[in-house]
Amino acid sequence: MTTYTARAIDPAALAELRLRDDAGRPCLPYVDDEGGDPLRCCLRPVRPGERIALVSYAPLRRWAAATGAEPGAYDEQGPVFIHAEECEGPADPESYPFARPGALRVLRRYSAEGRIVGGRLLEIPEAATEGFDTAFAEAFTDPEVALVHVRAVGYGCFHYEVRRNGS
Repeated sequence: MTTYTARAIDPAALAELRLRDDAGRPCLPYVDDEGGDPLRCCLRPVRPGERIALVSYAPLRRWAAATGAEPGAYDEQGPVFIHAEECEGPADPESYPFARPGALRVLRRYSAEGRIVGGRLLEIPEAATEGFDTAFAEAFTDPEVALVHVRAVGYGCFHYEVRRNGS
């Protein structure tokens, strides 16, 4: 069982992204015949034959708009896969999503003002849940850290967000 909650993209944001993404482009759905890519709407891999879209998403910008933070130059946007239509959302996870042992992740830490206050490279261990729990606990020992973004190292793709407990 995970200690922290991996947060999928909010349903209201998904509804907007399914019309226009955060780069202002229209959503262009397609059927993925192969599957396997990570869905950020329900935090699981695409199943072959599902209708999905690749959209540009700005997670820090959306969080900042809801909290009044000013991320300035730290505002980034990048590609994420989502279902083209509304989906069931994430299941109650027993472990962190997309946690293949040996994969590299960057855990980027942000303050309540939306500024980067550190980060950590994590090679996902065999005991992936414990590895992530330790890394998040380490991040949140710094009282300045409000949230952590988990990203892939190879492409820099946003995977999910974890917030300080109670946030």
